[in-house]
Amino acid sequence: MKTIKVGLGTCGISAGGDKVYAALKEEIAREKIPVRLMETGCMGNCYQEVLLEVIDEDGASRMYGNVTPDRVQRILGEQVRQGKPIPEWIVKGRDARAEDTFFAKQKRIVLRNCGIIDPDSIDEYIARGGYQAIRKVLTENTPEQVIETVLKSGLRGRGGAGFLTGMKWRFCRQAEGDKKYIICNADEGDPGAFMDRSTLEGDPHSVLEGMMIAAYACGADEAYIYCRAEYPMAVRRLRHSIRAAKEKGFLGRNIFGSKTDLEIKIKEGAGAFVCGEETALIASIEGKRGMPRFRPPFPAQKGLWGKPTNINNVETYANVPWIIVNGAESFAAMGTENSKGTKVFALAGKIARGGLVEVPMGITINEIIYDIGGGIREGKKFKAVQMGGPSGGCIPASMGDLQIDYQQINKTGAIMGSGGMVVMDETTCMVEMAKFFLRFTQDESCGKCTFCRIGTKRMLEVLERITDGRGREGDIGLLEDLADKIRHNTICGLGQTAPNPVLTTLRYFRHEYEAHIRDRKCPAHSCGPLLTFTILPESCTGCTLCARVCPAGAIRGEKKQAHRIDPALCIQCGKCFETCNFKAIVKD
Repeated sequence: MKTIKVGLGTCGISAGGDKVYAALKEEIAREKIPVRLMETGCMGNCYQEVLLEVIDEDGASRMYGNVTPDRVQRILGEQVRQGKPIPEWIVKGRDARAEDTFFAKQKRIVLRNCGIIDPDSIDEYIARGGYQAIRKVLTENTPEQVIETVLKSGLRGRGGAGFLTGMKWRFCRQAEGDKKYIICNADEGDPGAFMDRSTLEGDPHSVLEGMMIAAYACGADEAYIYCRAEYPMAVRRLRHSIRAAKEKGFLGRNIFGSKTDLEIKIKEGAGAFVCGEETALIASIEGKRGMPRFRPPFPAQKGLWGKPTNINNVETYANVPWIIVNGAESFAAMGTENSKGTKVFALAGKIARGGLVEVPMGITINEIIYDIGGGIREGKKFKAVQMGGPSGGCIPASMGDLQIDYQQINKTGAIMGSGGMVVMDETTCMVEMAKFFLRFTQDESCGKCTFCRIGTKRMLEVLERITDGRGREGDIGLLEDLADKIRHNTICGLGQTAPNPVLTTLRYFRHEYEAHIRDRKCPAHSCGPLLTFTILPESCTGCTLCARVCPAGAIRGEKKQAHRIDPALCIQCGKCFETCNFKAIVKD
């Protein structure tokens, strides 16, 4: 029997995947078509959503992209019933009309089951080798041996700083305490990041299994998944997966028939970015306001309710079962000397092929942008990529041959972070981009530290003044001085890294700041208050469309005659530029 899979992660549903699924279900029932219909998580190539995969009895696969409900009948009639592919709609697999290199350089470990299994089926996870790793460690390894395996793999925490996972587990294991906890940090809050959400929606059991292994290694019998409430599908699938694991005896008392106990609970966060910081996250689970505290003591010594606690993020835990089954050496064979394995990235921004990718460490930025991402949309020029979210920084296109490696990325002033990659083209103003991220961190500051609470506000005011055309000589020095004070006088990672987007754009795009301040010009032609709009008489047809959309009444002219813009009345909103169909309006 043929199988049809529909990508129903949040990305797929937002593109209309639920409507496609409903249309398939209705047509299959009406025509009594012998086919298995199933839902799966994010398939990765989100730029081609809605995605639908047809798998023949012999295992041959064809993935159809940009599927809409009105295409369903033809796919069922020709591909499923008659075995006749529709090449113009196929984006991957047999009979694909054009080569797509999106998956060519990827290596999927964390995403090994995403887009393949039904995330609500524990049996499908087991059929693909799921829960073999926890069985193995419970029957063949001591906790110390498990920790040693994770250390040998070179796995670093995938949530930000990249601390060695095995070392973190060892600290927790060796800490004194009659009770220990495991926490999964699923509070993914970076703008443009959706790695953890997609993993939880597409393969929740891999995260649960990784937490089980960590609990055994650290000596914990209770665990929490801290997931933001804005991820309702991830929370729902996690709850379903925990219930299914309990029913099979994989969670609770004497898991897998051993003497090991483990309970996993879900704590929904309210969406505060600062709760991604581990001490603030712990406070939130305890029912307190999510505010960071001084370290040491570190959570491994004194964490949740004062007990030794190990915290890793979703991606880190999802790697662990693969490492146990395939061996530390297999994982360590990928990547660079100091950065082993693979890394999941969310490609967003001005990239041609946005989506979720998993690549070996050591791959270059250009390989991700061009070979996987297909370059920049509309043939525009690649300018920079923001890595690490608000805590990271902008890396210019001139450094595109840089390897994805913790040390190499840190040298640029950015950080690996959790894996968001926001791609920018020539139309992006770097001052405006820095302002966007600083406004985010300023809004998300918990307010505990004066330099974070007030310092980021003062920096934001300077950036707003610059992009409004009111920049002053000395503003650049003021930004650098404020950034230095904020970095060295705040207690948590949010405050310490908040200036990074400003500092990296100053480092690589200082000329753009200078043009804004000294010339009152935005080189990217993006900042409205610094723009001048002009109608080219030789190109204007006098259609009057621009005059009709101008909210200030600044455009004058007779019908079918060239129009002009009164600069005294123009408010630089850009509506005329966006509306003109004849490219008769230019901005400078």
